[in-house]
Amino acid sequence: VQLQASGGGVVQAGGSLSVSCAASGDSFSTYRMGWFRQAPGKEREFVASINWDASTINYADSVKGRFIISRNNAKRTVNLQMNSLKPEDTAVYFCTTRLLANDFAIARAWTYWGQGTLVTVSS
Repeated sequence: VQLQASGGGVVQAGGSLSVSCAASGDSFSTYRMGWFRQAPGKEREFVASINWDASTINYADSVKGRFIISRNNAKRTVNLQMNSLKPEDTAVYFCTTRLLANDFAIARAWTYWGQGTLVTVSS
């Protein structure tokens, strides 16, 4: 499985931005997908995850109510819509897939990672 993230950029605080992840390879539609982010000097942290049919969605408390994760299995994409952005949302955003354990909030529980896309929120 290969993942390609896109859509990062610079946005003012309070604004919105969407990042997407395109997947290649088999079994995309059966895998849970996730987004993590990593700010400079900090560890990679969980943002959101969505299971194969979008019946189970999880968000970090820090983004709940502001971010929306979605997926399109036919197009093999997963999207993260980010609203009401804050300067502390500034980070490189990574998409990931194939969760090996039930600890979706832990980076090492995921198998495949995209290269990341930078989101910068200016104050």
